Amino acid sequence: MKIFRILILSLFLSSIFLNAQINEAELDNLINETLQTFEVPGISVGVLKDGNVIYAKGHGVRSLSNEKIMNENTLVGVASNSKGFTCFALAMMIDEGKLNWEDPVRKIIPEFQLHDPWVTEHFTVRDLVTHRSGMGLGAGDLMFFPEGNDFTVNDIINNVKYLEPESSFRSRLAYNNNMFIIAGEVLKRVSGLSWEEFIEQKIMKPVGMHKSKASYNRVTDKSNIIDAHTRADGKVIQIPHDWSETANAAGGIVSNVPDMLIWAKFLMNDAVTESGERLLSKEQFHELWQLQTPLKVRPGDWYNSNFRGYGLGWFVTDVKGGYKQVYHTGGLIGTVTQFTIIPDLDLAIVVLTNQMNGSAFNTITNTIKDTYLGYEDRNWLKYYGGRNADFIKYNDSIKAEVYSMVDKIKESPLLPKPEQIVGTYTDDWFGDIVISNDGKGYTIRCKRSPRLFGELLPYNATTFVAKWNDRSYDADVFVQFTFDEKGYAVAATMKYIAPITDFSFDFHDLELVKTN
Repeated sequence: MKIFRILILSLFLSSIFLNAQINEAELDNLINETLQTFEVPGISVGVLKDGNVIYAKGHGVRSLSNEKIMNENTLVGVASNSKGFTCFALAMMIDEGKLNWEDPVRKIIPEFQLHDPWVTEHFTVRDLVTHRSGMGLGAGDLMFFPEGNDFTVNDIINNVKYLEPESSFRSRLAYNNNMFIIAGEVLKRVSGLSWEEFIEQKIMKPVGMHKSKASYNRVTDKSNIIDAHTRADGKVIQIPHDWSETANAAGGIVSNVPDMLIWAKFLMNDAVTESGERLLSKEQFHELWQLQTPLKVRPGDWYNSNFRGYGLGWFVTDVKGGYKQVYHTGGLIGTVTQFTIIPDLDLAIVVLTNQMNGSAFNTITNTIKDTYLGYEDRNWLKYYGGRNADFIKYNDSIKAEVYSMVDKIKESPLLPKPEQIVGTYTDDWFGDIVISNDGKGYTIRCKRSPRLFGELLPYNATTFVAKWNDRSYDADVFVQFTFDEKGYAVAATMKYIAPITDFSFDFHDLELVKTN
């Protein structure tokens, strides 16, 4: 009997702890320390527990240029957290009988082709949104990243056939934005609405996300919206907003903490709105959070997870004791975001930032999450702060070593002459890259993405460094030339210098052939 009473008391105390609200003052302090540790100008955070908003605040500033305060209503591009909306919209079309997850993409988009003809014919709508195409990480992202290029959705549909696979079809997860862009075109063709119109009219409006928009250009009131920031050449600077409207289905949504918590509450209410309207059948809603493409769980996983992988527009895993966690992150040049829900605990955590450092949102989300899962304080701020400092130091050392070599070799007689390398180099899906020399030095220019323009600096007898004028990209690359028997360049490949480079700068996927 005594053991029974102890067990009941233990379960009672555990229940109280798991339902306890996070201490507001401690969370305020954590966020402010996070701002300082990771040099993030502004962060807004929201926590939803048992259907109630228990925290919704902004901290810091939304822009370094004007130092206006960031609050919970400040709009932020949520980036790839948009992917869950895309899949929800496709599922709505399935409920209406206009689509099926197993429909071949060519049934809706006949001109769709991939590198392998067999894969082309068997590639389904489900394959579009589960990152299992066989292509490499971020393959083809340069067709929309960074902003300012002239690629259209139709260009992307036409050009993905040139992207060679790195693995067999459906064998492993490799994150791919272009497949989601094509999924947005599927939605447009079966619904008769643009992706943006559908998301706003069919999802955001009935759910109650009245401040959110499906893309940056659809935000008419920008009086309380972030400016983007990043660390460039050793310090955090403000940079222009950067997102291509072509890629909205992969990451275009602009929202804020209250609206994202409304979205979370709606999802944890089984896709039923506050007014009682069901937007998605139970069957299709259940499908969204089922594991489609598995990922390995590392030994000693922090949350004692047994599985992890990608569903339909969402990452899914289990955390301590088998609680299912559904989550996603998002990243643009100058901002990163994180959205986490644990339905079994009726818990949602939203972190929106205006600086591209994921250690900041991981610190905040994990600390809040641990409170409800019953973990002792694991000092995520110290853990991620140390890792972040080491990572920056490591990356800076790589870049310093490379540019030290550039300085040493610039007068070497072994370097090729301008006539050996200047000209136009063409890639099947990216188009032309032009290398010029004005007698003082080389420049490199991507014709279809003109913001990718910079110096081309010698590194050794066969390799140069492309140093982009826009230092916020932090994406300088080696350009490795292939020469013919007469010493003239006939082809080139690219490879990023430092691992901090965003994977969407997929220069390594280019196969450049000199055409002029």
